[in-house]
Amino acid sequence: MREVIARHGLSASKALGQNFLFDEQLLDRIAAIPGDLSGRQVLEVGPGPGGLTRALLRAGARVTAIEMDRRCLPALAELGEAFPGQLRVVEGDALKLDHAELMGGEPFAVLSNLPYNVGTALFVRWLGGQNWPPLWTSLTLMFQQEVAQRIVAQPGGSTYGRLAVLAQWRAEAKLAMKVHRSAFTPPPKVMSAVVHVTPCAIPEGVSARTLERLTEAAFGQRRKMLRQSLKGVPGAVEVLEKLGIDPQRRAETVSIREFTQISRELG
Repeated sequence: MREVIARHGLSASKALGQNFLFDEQLLDRIAAIPGDLSGRQVLEVGPGPGGLTRALLRAGARVTAIEMDRRCLPALAELGEAFPGQLRVVEGDALKLDHAELMGGEPFAVLSNLPYNVGTALFVRWLGGQNWPPLWTSLTLMFQQEVAQRIVAQPGGSTYGRLAVLAQWRAEAKLAMKVHRSAFTPPPKVMSAVVHVTPCAIPEGVSARTLERLTEAAFGQRRKMLRQSLKGVPGAVEVLEKLGIDPQRRAETVSIREFTQISRELG
């Protein structure tokens, strides 16, 4: 990979949130997290010069890679030639593309060393929507360790928030691997971690849109009591009383099960 980067004169762009990984053993371990990828469709966002892409192709995956940095396209084209028929590169902004349409409406796994500046927005988008189960079969994603801890957090702690609820109310999220900052070029200021998410059954009668609105209000003012933070959600305070949930509690003490119960009552 270092040779590829040198040959194409590439360097990580701070503006695009890029940090390159070169350790092939580490990349192979990440590619192995969702299980056997042989013949499976995989979506990768922000492949850069293709470090993780190479590991996915070695694992036998059929990879669709979305890259908006034109400087990286020649290196990815070179990689495509080395693995004929396995790699398709789409130039564009992953936040503006329809991923299900891009993958032909077929199930796919998502594996990405996500650019730091769009990682959370993409993650929330993959978790959203009323249609469930989603077309993606799993999400295996590299985040800053702080963000990863927020995704797998349990109620009661400072890291528990909206991201944890959205990730866990109808999916299983686990911390799969920690990655030291020294593994990247250039090394970021923080540690990183890989999160693995798989969809579960959706709780009956719960609207994703309602839950998203509820958690946005509750955690948008997390230091306030629920009776204050949920004022903007019609009927929410009355539902708390109906369910026997103390309106003086703060959002970080409310379990995922309680959030789904409130959402179900709100309709």
